[in-house]
Amino acid sequence: MTTGRITIADVNLLGYEDFIERFGNVVEHCSQAAGAVWGSRPFRDINDLHECLSTFLDSLPQNGQQAILRVHPDLAGRAARQGTLTANSATEQGSAGLTQLAEGGAALAGRKQPEVRRRARGRRDLGSCGRCFWDTTVYKDKFDFPFVVCVRMNKKEAIFSGIKERLENDETTELRTGLEEVKKICYLRLLDLIDPEDCASKV
Repeated sequence: MTTGRITIADVNLLGYEDFIERFGNVVEHCSQAAGAVWGSRPFRDINDLHECLSTFLDSLPQNGQQAILRVHPDLAGRAARQGTLTANSATEQGSAGLTQLAEGGAALAGRKQPEVRRRARGRRDLGSCGRCFWDTTVYKDKFDFPFVVCVRMNKKEAIFSGIKERLENDETTELRTGLEEVKKICYLRLLDLIDPEDCASKV
């Protein structure tokens, strides 16, 4: 991951490959998003760049938007346990205290699904690791994509309660909600890469 902030003027001078190298993961595992907006230079400011990225996400067909969500890692999930999160995701999940839950979730991940369901009937006994694993598993079973939330804007308990609340949504609503969370994640990642003087924050 490219580190260090540059000005929006410098952003506008970047060639295609350098632009992809710097902004290729502001949308998780989707360098195509950066590639799609490079031609929209010059950007007025960070908000203009973010708006272009958001427009790209909104323009995708439903299966494309689902794919955007599906490449996001599970919270405190397999990628966290195996150490294969992107640098961005590792930092973000760590900021919400989720990486500490990953190891504890490994015990449940190895169980057969009926046993996990049986244990989940007594959710109070599962602890934080079990609750996170169980709720995200149920969510993914229902919607066929992982629970996506901007963890940097939420505390751990708010994330847990948010999973339960969003499980009540239908698929269309949840696809839209998940995509809006992707946009929040994207904006905060842009803030990490562009000089603060060019960041009239809208968070």
